[in-house]
Amino acid sequence: MTDIAVVILSKDENLHIGRCLEKLAPLEARQILVVDCYSTDGSDKISADMGATVVQHEWPGLYAKQFNWALDNLPIKASWVLRLDADEYLYPETIEEVKRLLPKWDGAKVSDGVLPPDVTSLSLSRARVFCGRKIRFGGTAHIPMVRFFKYGIGRCQDRAMDEHIVTSSGRDYRLKGEFADHNLNTMDWWREKHRGYAKREAADAFAGEQFKSSKSLYYRFPPYLRAFIYFSIRYFVLLGFLDGYAGWMWHFWQGLWYRCLVDREIGRMRCLNRRRG
Repeated sequence: MTDIAVVILSKDENLHIGRCLEKLAPLEARQILVVDCYSTDGSDKISADMGATVVQHEWPGLYAKQFNWALDNLPIKASWVLRLDADEYLYPETIEEVKRLLPKWDGAKVSDGVLPPDVTSLSLSRARVFCGRKIRFGGTAHIPMVRFFKYGIGRCQDRAMDEHIVTSSGRDYRLKGEFADHNLNTMDWWREKHRGYAKREAADAFAGEQFKSSKSLYYRFPPYLRAFIYFSIRYFVLLGFLDGYAGWMWHFWQGLWYRCLVDREIGRMRCLNRRRG
């Protein structure tokens, strides 16, 4: 077995959890741990039937808090951890690459992997699948994200949006492979979820958190205008239109509509703050 514990957060994910676990099977992970938030659609039973260890835990309000709770409380025995969402999965070539690099567990002892000892995390690109098509253009593909890390060294950033895994020591190794972010819910569901995201990102931006991130330049432009500039760069300059209908849907809804929604929420917070002041 690959000496890795896969940690998946789940709530009412019967559309995705079976696919996620099925595609994980070739990894031969030492542990697959699903933190279920009292699902009512049977997704927790699907996880258990497919061999995962299911632990129920109430949602604390933020993804980062739930994931860090999992790191602190789950019976993790493996030396490496993989963070994966229920609507994500690893491609076969990625699994083969990971199995070649990470240590193995034979039931009694752990063998050495081939990575240098100072490597404490592995990053890989997220492949976005939207409207049934992989988004290849527009600047949102091939962005490396840390998803594998040595147990005890990685934590999830405690923030409302765009939380990432950070490690306390060592260096990162970039994998050639990708993982897929492929949600099967309807556009109505997607829009409703992003309305919640907009409130959280606006809270971060209003509190000044975004000015410490890669988006700091973006937030220096005027509200709404920056959303149109951002969309235009993605769709026209970075060739997002080459992905056809799926590209239009992705860049319009996520690159323009959502960003305008965030600006609207920031405006509301500013008005409320002035009234309180």
